[in-house]
Amino acid sequence: MRIKCVGAIVFDDAGRLLLIRRAHPPGEGLWSLPGGRVEPGESDAEAVVREVREETGLTVAVGPLAGTVDRPAPGDAVYEINDYLASVTAGRLAADDDASDARWCTPGDLARLPLTPGLLDALTEWRVLPAP
Repeated sequence: MRIKCVGAIVFDDAGRLLLIRRAHPPGEGLWSLPGGRVEPGESDAEAVVREVREETGLTVAVGPLAGTVDRPAPGDAVYEINDYLASVTAGRLAADDDASDARWCTPGDLARLPLTPGLLDALTEWRVLPAP
């Protein structure tokens, strides 16, 4: 079974990436992009906007698809995650819902934080990280 999910790749004006620390499994305690499951009848863009608002308090405008990854889910299921570029249009950053923390991270932070498996590789492969 495939479970449709989305993620948001959001940068601020200083080139820092928005990350959340997951408060629940899978990946509890690890840093990742804000995102989650697509609800029935919801478009990917609607899911991105909802998940970012729920987890960070920020409102975003959804841009193009950056890439897709598959990650193992419980049982024989697979999380199919579509990650979209997005930009902040309103709100104030504050961790909420499934996030125990939320922050803007520099490329140096990414090297030091415990990230969800494959995140840095995917962002590098999709060429969305700012050049060092």
